[in-house]
Amino acid sequence: MLIRPFAALRPQPDKASAIASLPYDVMDSEEAREMAAGNPLSFLHVVRSEIDLPPEADCHSAAVYEKARDNLRALVDSGALLREAEPAIYLYRQTMGTHEQTAVVACCSIDDYAEGRILRHEKTRRDKEDDRTSHILTTRAHTGQIFLCYRDEAAIDALVEAECKAEPLYDFQSSDGIRHTVWKAANPEALQKAFEAVPKAYIADGHHRAAASYRAGMEARRAGAAPGSESDYTMACLFPASQLSILPYNRCVRDLNGLTTREFLRKANGLGFVISAVPFPETTMDHSCTARLPEGWYRLIWKVTPEQAADAVARLDAQRLQEDLLAPALGILDPRTDPRIYFVGGIRGTGELERDIASGKAAIAFAMRPSTIEQMMAVADAGATMPPKSTWFEPKLRSGLLIHTF
Repeated sequence: MLIRPFAALRPQPDKASAIASLPYDVMDSEEAREMAAGNPLSFLHVVRSEIDLPPEADCHSAAVYEKARDNLRALVDSGALLREAEPAIYLYRQTMGTHEQTAVVACCSIDDYAEGRILRHEKTRRDKEDDRTSHILTTRAHTGQIFLCYRDEAAIDALVEAECKAEPLYDFQSSDGIRHTVWKAANPEALQKAFEAVPKAYIADGHHRAAASYRAGMEARRAGAAPGSESDYTMACLFPASQLSILPYNRCVRDLNGLTTREFLRKANGLGFVISAVPFPETTMDHSCTARLPEGWYRLIWKVTPEQAADAVARLDAQRLQEDLLAPALGILDPRTDPRIYFVGGIRGTGELERDIASGKAAIAFAMRPSTIEQMMAVADAGATMPPKSTWFEPKLRSGLLIHTF
């Protein structure tokens, strides 16, 4: 696949930790306001610019995108962001406890996305695409990276290892304890050449950013952008698949569809689930999950038919739970739109599920096994989509460390 260097906007070294922010889509507006409070350099003023407008402002109004553009310009005009003199490729390492993952940061072609060399595994929502497309076109910038992975290539691993022995541009720990280290590649041509052996990449996170980048690029073409313009490319972090891990995405349902706990367990048993009380959530057994009810934890085990096992989507735990239990027993027919179900990222732990049951926010909570990277890639290879909220990646990429403009 094609990767390309770019002349990044990036922070002055002494301002990197103040500027770097979580991505726009992991918090709401109020949380963003709290995170950015007292920090005028926070990149949340760009990616969640509604925080600088009155609380009643429409988050999708033109004023929000214009404010993002103005805030980005202000960071440049103040000298907080500098412009790289020449196009470059970067390395970005994140360290969370004992877990370490290192990406090549470069631009990827929107044509690779359109033609299936950058594969997706999620459906996107038009309103969310519209939001990021407007943000990109108004700021003339890709302010966050698309999180891609690829099947490991030893040649790329060796090049990355060598590049990361140099002095980094940035090396700091964010408030959540994640260490962020960024290098500028000394030999970008070698990395470009090595990536020619990678047939395809997979979107791990950032499906809406990817779709919006494509739409923005096509809009620029219609407006007369020359072939090969910067708008034909979008910024991505490319990680080797073996370095990534997926945390579980747990499911909570607000009511038992008119059933008592005993009636629900009896119904689940009649649907083919083997149920047993357990003292704590256990999510390592194949074809199982654990459910939290007010009375305690229960393990649910189900069977997978040979036909389901041969299907990349049908064999997923989330799909089996949805089709075999949530729909027939609890009446959750579309988990993407039904307000009775909500999802809790695994980073919050099963304690969050217990708290929601204790407070009455949920009537039942399901602690799921995490999907695997191989499962995610198999679904994408099949041209299919995973059930909603199937993957939760940690640590989250930081926005504002590298910005691609066009």
